[in-house]
Amino acid sequence: MNVEYTGRHCEVTPAIRKEVELGLTKIRKILGDRFDTKVILTVEKHRHKAEITISPRNGPLVGLAQAKDMTIAVNEALDHLGKQAVKYKTRWQSKKRSARKSEEVKKWNGNSPQQEEVQTRIGMTEKTAVPVAVHRYPAVAKTTEVHLVRSSDAVSMRPLTLEEAIKEAHFRDRDVFVFRDPKGKVMILHRTRDGKMELIEAP
Repeated sequence: MNVEYTGRHCEVTPAIRKEVELGLTKIRKILGDRFDTKVILTVEKHRHKAEITISPRNGPLVGLAQAKDMTIAVNEALDHLGKQAVKYKTRWQSKKRSARKSEEVKKWNGNSPQQEEVQTRIGMTEKTAVPVAVHRYPAVAKTTEVHLVRSSDAVSMRPLTLEEAIKEAHFRDRDVFVFRDPKGKVMILHRTRDGKMELIEAP
């Protein structure tokens, strides 16, 4: 695992490196160690900003935080990144499960051992009766009702560039994020099931 550090108006101290690598150890336990990491530390006036980006197989995850102290900012960014990593892994596992289920459905539609055979006989008398195999199929699951929750966290109140909107969507941990570009056009960012960000321009 490679970690690339960038310090803007600040020095990347050994203590900060230790904090980052300790936090990344926890994330490696969730996602494995096949990802690169970029750490950007910035000091602006009295604000310390930490931006930590990791790049697993299906798209980048970004942890952003700012505080009065760089160590606090780094830890908050790592904490946010950890939550995203759990969500990323859950989404990936559910995708694998749904792929496995669809594979099972394909088998089930053909000649599958999952079909439960019941032997019965059809005929007027016992002598003329013919054996027939009857298949019992599992019942179709009922769909659940849609549960709507109003959220203002998925909408930006100020105009943003595309790069700012992507970072904000990652920071707020939203799969759908609505914003206006600097020209005032309504744009929608949507994170697809494979983890990629999709940009939708509203007419």
